[in-house]
Amino acid sequence: MKKKHLISPPKAIHLDNPVRGFIQNPQRILKNYVQKGMVVLDIGCGPGWFSYGMAKLVGPKGKVIAADTQQKMLDKLKNKIKGLEAEKIIHTHKSEKNKFDLNEKFDFILVFYVMHEVENKKGFIKGLKRLMKKDTKVLVTEPLFHVSKNDFEKTLAMAEEAGFKILSRPKITLSRVALLSR
Repeated sequence: MKKKHLISPPKAIHLDNPVRGFIQNPQRILKNYVQKGMVVLDIGCGPGWFSYGMAKLVGPKGKVIAADTQQKMLDKLKNKIKGLEAEKIIHTHKSEKNKFDLNEKFDFILVFYVMHEVENKKGFIKGLKRLMKKDTKVLVTEPLFHVSKNDFEKTLAMAEEAGFKILSRPKITLSRVALLSR
């Protein structure tokens, strides 16, 4: 059994470090996928590095659902955006370990450094489809240092078996990446 890499909130400082912006700038990475007014989902949002970036992209008429299984991570995000414009745009959602419990359909879904922690990848991928509109894009990104090329390709093969298409393989520093659609 593979060891999971769940990060506890006190150790999440590197996830919210301003230096990370030089390597993984949310606006630069997501600007081609996330537009003003969209309803987007950040699965496994942690302390909200990408959620906050997406809030800037969707603007005040858009909506970001920041979902995580760890309530402490969601609390960190809530504290970070308290009193900011982003507080009106970002809505946190505590997910269960093996299901999303969301009834909304999204314009864009981000799965950033999450899939390697998912035990039931087939179920997770099937759950993604229920959250998608006809033209929704899903950006799946995995850390180069935790996920082998072979393991990433196996995940993408599962997605294709479930009816997803690989649209492209964008470049993100230190990451394995695929943009998916139905």
